[in-house]
Amino acid sequence: MSTPEVTVIQDIRPLIAFVAPLLGVIGIVWAGEKRKNLRETFTFLVASIQATVVLSMVPLLLSGTIVEFHVWQMFTHVPLLLRVDGFGLLFACVASLLWIATTVYSIGYMRGLHEHAQTRFYAFFAISLSATIGVAFSANLLTIYFFYEMLSVSTFPLVTHMQDKEARTGGRTYLGYLLFTSLCILLPALSWCYVWLDGGNVAMDFLADTGKVGSFSETTQIILLILFTFGFAKAGIMPLHSWLPGAMVAPTPVSALLHAVAVVKVGVFCVVRVYSDIFGTEVLQQLDGEDWMIGIACATILISSLIALSQDNLKRRLAFSTIGQLGYVILGATLATQQGIGGSVLHIAMHACGKITLFFCAGAIFVATGKKYVSELRGLGRKMPVTMGAFMIGSLSVIGLPPLGGFVSKWYLALGALDRGATWVVFVLLISSLLNVFYLLPVAVTAFFRNPADDSEPEIKEAPMACVIPLSITAIGCFVLFFIAGPLVSMVGLTD
Repeated sequence: MSTPEVTVIQDIRPLIAFVAPLLGVIGIVWAGEKRKNLRETFTFLVASIQATVVLSMVPLLLSGTIVEFHVWQMFTHVPLLLRVDGFGLLFACVASLLWIATTVYSIGYMRGLHEHAQTRFYAFFAISLSATIGVAFSANLLTIYFFYEMLSVSTFPLVTHMQDKEARTGGRTYLGYLLFTSLCILLPALSWCYVWLDGGNVAMDFLADTGKVGSFSETTQIILLILFTFGFAKAGIMPLHSWLPGAMVAPTPVSALLHAVAVVKVGVFCVVRVYSDIFGTEVLQQLDGEDWMIGIACATILISSLIALSQDNLKRRLAFSTIGQLGYVILGATLATQQGIGGSVLHIAMHACGKITLFFCAGAIFVATGKKYVSELRGLGRKMPVTMGAFMIGSLSVIGLPPLGGFVSKWYLALGALDRGATWVVFVLLISSLLNVFYLLPVAVTAFFRNPADDSEPEIKEAPMACVIPLSITAIGCFVLFFIAGPLVSMVGLTD
């Protein structure tokens, strides 16, 4: 989130964090299928380099310094500019650290199921994380649009990885939704701002141009708000959400990438960027039509949670859960208060850790047993206690119970609603959390407390350690995020 007085320095580290995965692709492709250990070493190495570079900028940010790197002057007054502020750095830390965990998990998952085209998988996985870091460090609207589209294209081969009819159908829906909305809704909104604000002499910079859309008429502001909100369809706001459950045909590491690390988080990140750093809280609070966006966010939260209740397929249940959790992030932005927007940014991190744990567990169950339906999990907790224990922890974090990270972000979202005077929104948060209980906890209860339907099942044990270790680490991370919330709260400009 931007502040009026900051110290800005030029540093190459944002570029290194973006380029490292792209350079890793060269090594991954060169190693290929014949040298699997070397290929996966390259993947882990560039993920570690990226995370190290990103974390090295945290002390600078906490000391009040913003890091920039000018990549290229694309057009007059419009540079391709990378900038590291608190908002972007928190998102980049989440993406880069979880990429390491997902890399280790992918090795166990892909090898455990003897998946085909693993080199292609790891190559596009790296490209997508590069695009994610590009979005996190984008300094203006055109830069964020460039990397947003790069992410859409690079994740398409991952969604269609299985190459069967179901994968092709899901992939077409995925790419169709995202490209149609970005080209036909988002690009016109972006162009409108560039052409008509100050005669095109602004770059719609997230640091310098906050609130300039206030020079438009109120009707134009409302239209732009709608275009930006739905143009970033990766955010999964209803009714532009159908691509997300359809993308569950992808391998579980890709589902984890979609729901926790990259795609959907990029969508909500972009929406919050526009709300907080293009419109600004003062403009939004004076905009009568903005109340409708609060209603849409609340409807998305409740409807998706109700749909999740009826899903027996575990990954689809988690997919609709994600749509609801994305609604929390958009809700915080629409509240247009410091606490609400801060809660939105925190929820990106807190939900990421909890949801990636749940998807890791779903994948581990599939690797070990081939099961993918909740009704098939009876008694599984006694045979896979680590996996189902981690699922319980991830569920409690997503629900928002202390001492887990999800509680912190939901607390600030509630404070943001009270600051806005929207007490009814607090009740929506409480009802949705109760619905979270109803569709998440029964999974663990079924696994731990119900007897297997068939006692003659073959012996089941935990998935390979490369799957179990990452899900255990991310489950522990749900606790850690609660106890280190102070620096994260400071990073997004809130008082601890």
